[in-house]
Amino acid sequence: MKDYKEIIAKILVDENIGLEYEEIKNTIETPPDKNMGDYAFPCFKLAKIKRNAPNKIAEEIADSIKKNENIEKIISTGPYLNFFVDKTLLAKNIIEEVKSKGEMYGSSDIGKGKNVVVEFSSTNIAKPFHIGHIRSTVIGNAINKIYKFCGYNTTAVNYIGDYGTQFGMMISAYKLWGDDEKINANPIKELLKLYVDYNTLAKEDPEKMDEARRWFSELENENPEAVELWKWFKEVSLSELDRVYNMLGVEFDSYNGEAFSSQFVDDIIKELREKDLLVKSEGAEIIDLEDENLPNMIVIKSDGSSTYITRDIATAIYRKKEYEFEKNIYVVGSQQILHFNQLIVTLKKMGYDWAEECIHVPFGMVSLKDQTLSTRKGQVVFLEDVLNKAVEKTLAIINERNPGLDDKEEVAKKVGIGAVIFQELFSNRIKDYVFDWDNTLNYDGETGPYVQYTIARANSIVNKANLSSDEVDYSLLSGEVEFDLLKTLYDFPQRVLEAMEKYEPSYITRQLIEIASAFNKFYNSCPILNADDKTMNARLALTDATRTVLKTGLALLGIQSPEKM
Repeated sequence: MKDYKEIIAKILVDENIGLEYEEIKNTIETPPDKNMGDYAFPCFKLAKIKRNAPNKIAEEIADSIKKNENIEKIISTGPYLNFFVDKTLLAKNIIEEVKSKGEMYGSSDIGKGKNVVVEFSSTNIAKPFHIGHIRSTVIGNAINKIYKFCGYNTTAVNYIGDYGTQFGMMISAYKLWGDDEKINANPIKELLKLYVDYNTLAKEDPEKMDEARRWFSELENENPEAVELWKWFKEVSLSELDRVYNMLGVEFDSYNGEAFSSQFVDDIIKELREKDLLVKSEGAEIIDLEDENLPNMIVIKSDGSSTYITRDIATAIYRKKEYEFEKNIYVVGSQQILHFNQLIVTLKKMGYDWAEECIHVPFGMVSLKDQTLSTRKGQVVFLEDVLNKAVEKTLAIINERNPGLDDKEEVAKKVGIGAVIFQELFSNRIKDYVFDWDNTLNYDGETGPYVQYTIARANSIVNKANLSSDEVDYSLLSGEVEFDLLKTLYDFPQRVLEAMEKYEPSYITRQLIEIASAFNKFYNSCPILNADDKTMNARLALTDATRTVLKTGLALLGIQSPEKM
């Protein structure tokens, strides 16, 4: 596809304006008002070079530029050179590119031959998959898909929380109150009850936490009873978690979690000692990070057990050896910013020059109206319940608006679950937000159902059409409304690259809203099926390209597109 900034930069280089190609290209802007052109070049930098006022320079350059097939006209407006692209050629380039590439439109080979590890979701064994986990899950899934779309070899890792003191607590709780029949019947909710009850008991009797720590040490030392219970908790938990992942359409290449990494802990501790990085402190062993303006980090507790950071060091080193990654991306909440700063600095101190390739992608918290989330207190909203409720509410809307719709239960799943995912990905990931049913399932707002409905509308138009010819007269798409839609399609590949570079799926989400909004304006302003044959063919080609790009964008976010709604 043609890069118009590149075209304009080359035009200006040929004019010998005194700046290099890259500087020119990076200076080109998009005007705030479309009546001022599609691209603008400010001439302020040229004032010293040409010893003239910027507005005079703009006038001179505009007058001297030779005609270019890609540019309809060039005018000077004050100190700016304003470029208007050729609308017919733009339409031809975009529509033929989308037709050629199909649902790979916007993809690239920028990551060819490069490996990326994306760690996300990272749910805990024996704990519920609640609404708070959805952010890491869907943000990470989208980032993984976006990187793959840009040509990278990606490895999706669910670094499950299957180790640590909490398992000492679970074993202690089970030995006090465990009921195998109840756990097998409803694993997560029953294990959660044991966890909450034990936390309550431990607050009244601090010795219970000592008991929990003892059982975790037994697990580390491979006590057969502790290992058997741990394996059982893990098995029943994963079967529950997989059901929710299936609902979300999320897949992983690896479930290697904390327990897997624990096998390398002794080697890591040995390496830290050999490199003189461990310091004794109040019975524990720490890494001194004061020279990096970070708090010191406990590696080995006073009871001899390892900490979370020890296993994270081991994990990073293992992944570099196993995958030779270009990037090792951690999609983990913003509460863990300090932890990952400590991890990266420690890897540097250990002499690993690839430490900077470990990238923490933080995100804000999700909350529900009038509700707080706390696993320890049992205040949990299960994600599966939220997804099921979204499907139920969507089915009710379908029964009200289109009761005769085919496969409406399947459509309700795609729309309801897609709506939840879209809302999660709509705002900048670092922002906290409140989950709101009214916004999530709105068919007219900036939502997933709005985009899906736009695709269904486009599908209906294309399916009803009776094309008289494959030839398209692209000059018939040069009107303002059509051109506005075409520009949103043209911008899509750039938004994909920005989403990849900044680990920010909302660039795509918001572009989809722009495209859908522009299409619906086009639909309401420009008759398609009732137009003459040539006009109909041109508008159908634009409609077909639009639905393809919208479907591609939703797929990158992990959202399916129903054929009808």
